[in-house]
Amino acid sequence: MAGDKKRSKTIVFLHPDLGIGGAERLVVDAAVGLQKRGHRVVIFTSHCDPAHCFDEARDGTLDVRVRGNTLVPASLLGRFSILCAILRQLHLIVHISLLTAELRSLTPDAFFVDQLSAGLPLLKTLSSAPIFFYCHFPDLLLVQGRSALWKRLYRIPFDFLEEWSMRSADAIAVNSAFTKSIVSRTWPSLAQHHPSTSSTPASTPPAHHHSPGDRTPPWSSAGIILSINRFERKKTSPSPSAPSPSSHPPAAAALKLLLAGGYDPRIPENVSYHAELVALAESLNLKPATAKTLVSALNAPQDTDVLFFAEMLLRSAKLLVYTPEDEHFGIVPLEAMLRGVPVLAADSGGPRETVVEGRRGG
Repeated sequence: MAGDKKRSKTIVFLHPDLGIGGAERLVVDAAVGLQKRGHRVVIFTSHCDPAHCFDEARDGTLDVRVRGNTLVPASLLGRFSILCAILRQLHLIVHISLLTAELRSLTPDAFFVDQLSAGLPLLKTLSSAPIFFYCHFPDLLLVQGRSALWKRLYRIPFDFLEEWSMRSADAIAVNSAFTKSIVSRTWPSLAQHHPSTSSTPASTPPAHHHSPGDRTPPWSSAGIILSINRFERKKTSPSPSAPSPSSHPPAAAALKLLLAGGYDPRIPENVSYHAELVALAESLNLKPATAKTLVSALNAPQDTDVLFFAEMLLRSAKLLVYTPEDEHFGIVPLEAMLRGVPVLAADSGGPRETVVEGRRGG
């Protein structure tokens, strides 16, 4: 009966940078899922480039609003990214709640915040709506360069703020049992007073659009070994030595290694790591090529041994190689399984819960 139907709610999302990555895919899927259940969803973010985001964020499927990006840059000379991210989130919250009536006009029933918790106390002060915080992984464990004294001192206030601010959430969820165990060990007091639930992300079924991707790639007859990760060193991309002509001539002629994933020219590590991988391929006497659009990928020379594709492509893959160790969750194996592509993943972290030998993906 209509009287039994739950009232449609307004859910406001806060996400730092709505680009292309596993965290962003989760946010987009969660927002679309809530919309399909009849709720109104508005996503606030400090950055969303229409040329570098998921389709739903740019084609009108989702109401995405960029705020809090006019005072503080994403980084200062490639450094201080966490400080800038926090200041941008605070600016966003102040802008929509104090400088304008945007948040008040939405009258949100709940907030969905992920990745960055620093603004939760302020949000809690300015709104009575409950806050759901989705913790992908403790940021303090992701920081590189802690061996330097200055870096450890610099991180002290941010490490404290991360745990303290999460206490302002009304509910906390994590993406896997693996992450839940890490959170409990990292912040035992937080885990005791604010127990988190493990909420496994769901991947959306592949959409069928008529696009340049419907063309048959000229290299699709080859055996495609695919690795999808952001271009970051911690993701441990596979060595392109597998199809080396000098090691396995017959097999090499039938294999292509495709490295795909999120690539943002604003991020120095993405640029430098891509250059390192290209140099590695060339040092192994392999012919690399880089494609930043689907059209350029389709037009890559057939004799290319290693193709660096800066978006995502599961079409034509015979095998997905998922290399990150102790990955928090890893949504890429799920996307591969949705398309019937077998998965070879590192035996650690979140993929141990999704990739099961002989049953799911393995």
